[in-house]
Amino acid sequence: MTTSENASGEACPAAPVNFIRARVAEDVSSGKNGGRVMTRFPPEPNGYLHIGHAKSICLNFGLSREFGGVTNLRFDDTNPAKEEVEYVESIMRDVKWLGFDWEDRLYYASDYFERLYGYAVELIKRGKAYVDDQSAEEIRQSRGTLKEPGTNSPWRERGVEENLDLFARMRAGEFPDGSRVLRAKIDMASPNVVLRDPALYRIKHVHHHRTGDAWRIYPMYDFAHCLSDSIEGVTHSICTLEFENNRPLYDWILDALGVFHPQQIEFARLNLTYTVLSKRKLIHLVKEGITTGWDDPRMPTLSGIRRRGFTPEALRDFCERIGVARCDNMVEYSLLEHCLREDLNERAPRVMAVLRPLKVVIENYPEGQTDEFDFPWHPEKDMGSRAVPFSRVVYIEQDDFREDPPKGFHRLSPGKEVRLRYAYYITCREVVKDEAGNIVELRCTYDPESRGGGTPDGRKVKGTLHWVSAAHAVDAEVRLYDLLFTKANPGAEEDFTACVNPDSLEVVRAKLEPSLSAVEPGWRCQFERLGYFCADEKDSKPGAPVFNRAATLKDTWGKIEKRQGGR
Repeated sequence: MTTSENASGEACPAAPVNFIRARVAEDVSSGKNGGRVMTRFPPEPNGYLHIGHAKSICLNFGLSREFGGVTNLRFDDTNPAKEEVEYVESIMRDVKWLGFDWEDRLYYASDYFERLYGYAVELIKRGKAYVDDQSAEEIRQSRGTLKEPGTNSPWRERGVEENLDLFARMRAGEFPDGSRVLRAKIDMASPNVVLRDPALYRIKHVHHHRTGDAWRIYPMYDFAHCLSDSIEGVTHSICTLEFENNRPLYDWILDALGVFHPQQIEFARLNLTYTVLSKRKLIHLVKEGITTGWDDPRMPTLSGIRRRGFTPEALRDFCERIGVARCDNMVEYSLLEHCLREDLNERAPRVMAVLRPLKVVIENYPEGQTDEFDFPWHPEKDMGSRAVPFSRVVYIEQDDFREDPPKGFHRLSPGKEVRLRYAYYITCREVVKDEAGNIVELRCTYDPESRGGGTPDGRKVKGTLHWVSAAHAVDAEVRLYDLLFTKANPGAEEDFTACVNPDSLEVVRAKLEPSLSAVEPGWRCQFERLGYFCADEKDSKPGAPVFNRAATLKDTWGKIEKRQGGR
């Protein structure tokens, strides 16, 4: 479920499920921009995309698709000190994995560096920008506070010609980093601190991954963002809520230059329980070795959840369900898992795997004999079937046996009969233990007349267990992933790493049915009675499978929905 509140912690009034869609629909209906819709997804290539970005991707591409428009993919590559080609490639891969295509509209802010420089020169000529010699600390101190106005820079009234000369020399690389900036001349007493002569350009002697060493100055995000939108003809510039205070600057720059003016609209970013989506915190998790990398299946990055086994369909469904809010909201992680279960329940093949094997010897089954049973890939869908071998020795789950069973335990115990799925009825006759008293083997008998799960006398058993033939079992590593944090809002903690879940990963050596030996990396399935799993896209290889648990079969969100009468 979701809750919403504003910055003061007060409840927000109810908003439409997607107020941005309503705004776009109104613009199209009124003929604004000729009824044209163009959105854009503008990631900075300094990290990997996460689930919060998925919400923005689905929103931007979904709106343009609905209204017959287009969406640009534009990389905000204005800070080369933190950007890498690796991130560019991963972002493009993630957008395509989600099911969206920018076609021929791939752009970079660096495509416009020359035009952006020209716009800055034009602002100087119009007396709306100046070169400031103050240090970053001096500028910060002179900016004022929320209650006190800022003070003008001593360089604010420089003449146009001097500013043009200094700015050209900044571009030529004559000055060291941090020695000068180009600032907009707006209002140092503005109640909006963002408008107190913000920086437009800074000096950075840094190699750029696309432009090389051609530039020694780089535009600030606020300057490049609005003008790139304008250059491309974007009609609706959709941003997360933290850019709401920057909208007046977005508007000021475009109006000061008299260029095409897109409409910036803000929406609340995604906050997910038991997760952090702050790029700074995600970087910390990777650099400190708390996770194994950006694509660790416990990470909320798109590469991480893809590797864990999430599908793009489930993620798009999740983004649709949570809607678009005006206020910050917290979404239950269980809803994300529910969307995955609903998707995989329809199309994931069912297979048998034993995670914690307990050996079962069927004493009256002929030695050396092998039966084969025809198992459907899905109980309700027409996916065909495969042959699963059965032999005298099988493995069952340790949890499926109790020597002294509690009331209501319908699985295997001494003297009790259960069904081995699609195979035979077996009855436990003897329990074998090691010197330490641990159960290591069960001695059972089977009823040959129960082949396929029934008997001539029509008797029924309550327990049905999954199993794997020992003679044909495939040994595999299975990684059981759980929530990365033990607290619902780890980002609110003074030290968010203090609530890292020490049990977020358990690795077991499992026994799998032989059909799983040669599955391709990324193949998803349901281990019967255990959950949904995915062959790891990095470590799994045909003949040596490695499976990640994507989700258990328990569905907390589904129970919530049922209590509330459905969605």
